Amino acid sequence: MKTDARNIIRRPLITEKGTDITTESNGYTFLVAPDANKVQIKQAIEELFEVRVVKVHTMTRRGKMRGRGPRAARRPDWKRAVVTLAEGDSVEFL
Repeated sequence: MKTDARNIIRRPLITEKGTDITTESNGYTFLVAPDANKVQIKQAIEELFEVRVVKVHTMTRRGKMRGRGPRAARRPDWKRAVVTLAEGDSVEFL
């Protein structure tokens, strides 16, 4: 896997649950490369946003089945990372 930070961090996930995590524990959710590990995710976030990362939690989500009958197909699996930042640090998306 290429270790470029932009290949590891795909995009931020802005959801209602992610917003709650941000306000309660200074955590941010990102869609990351499925083969990235926690150390690579931590280094990529610190490089891209110039913040200090305290913790990284990752979850691999299974893709949903879409369609019916003979054309039924599965969407690809994806990986989500919840990154907790040091106190006083924040990430601006917009």
